[in-house]
Amino acid sequence: MNFSSYVHGLPGSGGSRPFQLGGGVPIKNIERELICPICKELFTHPLILPCQHSVCHKCVRELLLLNHEDSFDAGSECSLPGSPGPRSRVPSPSMERLDRLARSGSISSPGWRRGSVTPRITTFPCPGCQHDVDLGERGVSMLFRNFTLESIVERYRQAARAAVAIMCNMCKPPQQEATKSCMDCKASYCNECFKFHHPWGTPKAQHEYVGPTMNFRPKVLMCPEHEMEKVNMYCEVCRRPVCHLCKLGGSHANHKVTTMSSAYKILKEKLSKAINYLISKEDQVKTQISHLEVLINETEENGQLAERRTNEHFERLFETLQERKFEMLRSIEQSRTGRLDQLRGQVDEYQGMLENSGLVGYAQEVLKETDQSCFVQTAKQLHTRIAKSTESLRTFHPVADPSFDEFVLDTSREETLLKELCFGGVPDPPIIDLSRSRVYNEGLVCWQLAEDTLATDYQVLEYRKLGVEKDEEEGSSRWCSTVPVYGPSTVVCDLEANSLYSFRVRSCRNSLYSPYSPEVTFHTPPAPVFGFLFNDKCGFSSERLTLSKLRDSVESVAGMAFLLAAERVQTGSYMGLDYIIGDTGISQGRHYWTFRVEPHSYLVKVGVASDSKLLEWIHNPRDSSSPRYDHDSGHDSGSEDTCYDLSQPFTLLTVGMGKVFIPKASISSATAGNDHGNRVLPMPQRIGVYLDYEAGRVYFYDANTMRCLYERQVDCTGTMYPAFGLMGSGKVHLEEFITAKRLSYM
Repeated sequence: MNFSSYVHGLPGSGGSRPFQLGGGVPIKNIERELICPICKELFTHPLILPCQHSVCHKCVRELLLLNHEDSFDAGSECSLPGSPGPRSRVPSPSMERLDRLARSGSISSPGWRRGSVTPRITTFPCPGCQHDVDLGERGVSMLFRNFTLESIVERYRQAARAAVAIMCNMCKPPQQEATKSCMDCKASYCNECFKFHHPWGTPKAQHEYVGPTMNFRPKVLMCPEHEMEKVNMYCEVCRRPVCHLCKLGGSHANHKVTTMSSAYKILKEKLSKAINYLISKEDQVKTQISHLEVLINETEENGQLAERRTNEHFERLFETLQERKFEMLRSIEQSRTGRLDQLRGQVDEYQGMLENSGLVGYAQEVLKETDQSCFVQTAKQLHTRIAKSTESLRTFHPVADPSFDEFVLDTSREETLLKELCFGGVPDPPIIDLSRSRVYNEGLVCWQLAEDTLATDYQVLEYRKLGVEKDEEEGSSRWCSTVPVYGPSTVVCDLEANSLYSFRVRSCRNSLYSPYSPEVTFHTPPAPVFGFLFNDKCGFSSERLTLSKLRDSVESVAGMAFLLAAERVQTGSYMGLDYIIGDTGISQGRHYWTFRVEPHSYLVKVGVASDSKLLEWIHNPRDSSSPRYDHDSGHDSGSEDTCYDLSQPFTLLTVGMGKVFIPKASISSATAGNDHGNRVLPMPQRIGVYLDYEAGRVYFYDANTMRCLYERQVDCTGTMYPAFGLMGSGKVHLEEFITAKRLSYM
């Protein structure tokens, strides 16, 4: 590559001659710098992302999908005439990942509101570096247009289609070829039209004009946040131009900034040094290219050699299989021939019995012999023949076994070995981590990589739904695969409710795949996952409850406040519950959430409650109360029997001391008499709650096995909230997957 000829064609490198593709610069070397990483075409109105990569304006809009209200006010223009039309798009891994994130909802926005039909999407991964790009509330309008790149692309287009001239925009047909373009009028003119529209002595005569171009860039770059302000500073933290209002009270108030002239000087000096360094290393680069070409040839030769050796190995395997096949088939044929000969001989023997009916007649005639010596002489041999036939009839059995059971071939072990046949560099399979994986309508599947010395390139997760009709061609349920995953976990979307799914994963290194991990199964809950955090405002008692910083766990501490309240407690009563609820209510639909209760917890109530009931609990606190006051107290008071059939605006299940207490009325009458074990169950590691608002019913599950522990009717006339009550020492953790989305919007 001729670096010097490339540099002389760049703007600002000395001289004003236009960018040329000649001078030894191959088109492909320039073009790959001018290709959008999403649409794989030349940039059209490129925007600079915060990570300094550029993407077409149209491509960013397509990624954000729902931001129809964002205006094209990037840089200094409120609108751009002649926006790019439809273009054919070439799929790419980055684009597929972005589309998948957009469909799955992984692209989120701080401005997203629960219940919104069209959530605003302002975050997406950069297709160049995969870092998350947050556009904030302003969306696309906060991005600067990359006018420098746009100008280079335009000059490249012109050089690539040098035979196509730019025509005058003012001429009447037939149009003349343009000789200059006015940057203020944003139009191209021939000589005559330019003189006519820019007469001497008028303000238009002072307009800036350049050679014929289709790229009209503004003379001054305006701030996208303060549209009437020019950018005159450079933020060293965000690495972008800003105006003085951004520094005074905007988002860059506490950032280090420098003047635009200083930033221009420093960056231009750095770029010039980098270019000069490349020019000085031209010989070194050529040497490295030669070395790479040698490596390419070696790779081609070694690849062909590996193919030949692999073919030879498989040919030897085929030959061995053919030999064993021939020997085994020959053994079967010999055994079959011998058995058939024996059976046919036996058939001939018995056929002779039928044909020798004259023997019986002959024997009858011998019996008529009266001379004893003559009779004995003849009858002895005859009796031997008849006795032999009689014995064959009495003890009949085939002389050969028609079964070939001893020739049944079990190749399962060999088939397993052949399936696991791999090269020496194939990685060991990863193992799916059941303790960290969570599956709802979306599934977070985690795995542990094999402990070998070489790192893998990526992993591929496959999953399928069990209990469905089998595929006619494959004879099994069809496996669905994720795109390559470059970490120890991934999220699977759009899983069906109340279904059983099987998952497996394998690693890839240098295009060699490991064997699959052992399959694991997960049962999805009966409803989509409901996300919320603990509410630290409504009725929250900071004296006796400790809330985590992220509001995803709450702990009841039996401290001084608890002891002081105990002075008022009468014998035979117990302390009141400290309630805490979720920060999001439910007014329709079906929802499911999970949590963990620490095994050491003394008493925890878990379930749902309506807004009206919560107000009653909060505004009428009881320091002490009778166990019979609480319908779902979990104590053996008998109150559950009287109120179970009544539809209450709340349902709370009692959990504590490593046990779950099932209310009496949910146990059948046949076993409720004195079987205490039916009502006291071991506390699951994870508890799930499923609320069907329209049906007015709530269910409690062992979230690990999806076994329903308890269900009952609930009055859903108001807004229902996840509710928790703690007494004494206890702690509740919300499931990470339940809080993940809520935390991402904070």
